Amino acid sequence: MRTAYQYKLRPTKQQAQEIDRWLSMLCAQYNFLLADRFNWYEQNRCPIYACPLVCHLPELCDNPDYYSQKKTLPNLKKTHPHYGEIYSQVLQDVVKRVKVTFDRFLSGDSKGKRSGRPRFKPRDRYRTFTYPQMKDGYLQGNLINLPMFGQVKVILHRPIPDGFRIKTASITKKADGYYLTLSLEDATVPTIKPDFNPDSLTGIDVGLKEFLTTSENETVAIPQYYRSSQKRLRVIQKRVSRRKKGSKRRQKAVKQLGRQHKKVADRRKDFHFKTANNLLKKYDVIAVEDLNVKGLARTRLAKSVLDAGWSSFLSILTNKAEKAGLLVIPVKASGTSQDCSNCGVKVPKKLHERWHDCPHCGCSLDRDRNAAINIKNRAVGHSVLKARRLPSNSRIGREAYTDSTSTV
Repeated sequence: MRTAYQYKLRPTKQQAQEIDRWLSMLCAQYNFLLADRFNWYEQNRCPIYACPLVCHLPELCDNPDYYSQKKTLPNLKKTHPHYGEIYSQVLQDVVKRVKVTFDRFLSGDSKGKRSGRPRFKPRDRYRTFTYPQMKDGYLQGNLINLPMFGQVKVILHRPIPDGFRIKTASITKKADGYYLTLSLEDATVPTIKPDFNPDSLTGIDVGLKEFLTTSENETVAIPQYYRSSQKRLRVIQKRVSRRKKGSKRRQKAVKQLGRQHKKVADRRKDFHFKTANNLLKKYDVIAVEDLNVKGLARTRLAKSVLDAGWSSFLSILTNKAEKAGLLVIPVKASGTSQDCSNCGVKVPKKLHERWHDCPHCGCSLDRDRNAAINIKNRAVGHSVLKARRLPSNSRIGREAYTDSTSTV
């Protein structure tokens, strides 16, 4: 199993300046390697290599791949000796970041989904460098020994689990300081517990009226952290806009704005983790909707959708379930609010209609709970649950709404 722990760093003033200097040099190298990729792409993306007319075509050059760009690093340290102060594997990781970014632009990720054109990063947007390999013994007490950097104080608010090995270490600069992210691995931990209960199943429907509603009619209120902080953010944003660009007073205001935004993000993240933990304490299997959150964020409800953070919550829930050896099943989202959870007939409803009344079978219950039961029913046929001998003929959800249905 692979997991990640994040700790707060307490570098000295000189160490903080050194981290900033490393980030500045790595950012320049990242932009140079990306420009090299773009130069090849612009000159060689056309398959035509000859022209019958009298014209000039650029000479074809070799594709700058991961290995050819990594071979340029020794020469870089000769022409720019200050790059020799950076650990070699940290420099090699920059080459890997360029490769991954450009490959996603050209051919897409493992699912074939292509990302946008890579952008050259300004200095304030390059915030992380990574040690791809970390040996045992680098973390001693509350100090971590970073190769070619030195020992840095770490606030170990939780210990590393027994049996886990540190694989990578990343240093990140955020609005409120510097952080250390350790990637840990233990191959002995199973992905799914062999004794989890497949009958402990629930479906959840996320929304904007309530953050989520379960098929057992349990609701979690939506906190709306961004909307509650808008007044304070508006004051700080005006302060930034009134400062002269390039001045120290503007930089101070920008840092203050960044800290306020991070405070909102941290409160939302804490809420997501606590909600995911509470669900996983009650249920072994959780069915969720496979939502297109990016598409929903382009509607008039964009601010509310992004403030709720559905995508982040579902990602956290999935990762927490994997670590606990439990299961999160994504199901098709279309029709969960419109279909009746009792008879399966489609009952069209507009967005403002918050109650489900089926004219065919008389099922009457809250719209979100009806959707949660539909999500739960769709997860019954999952292959893992079938392997656990879950009765396929049991219509899960029938008993869930009987106490709230009205007979005709």
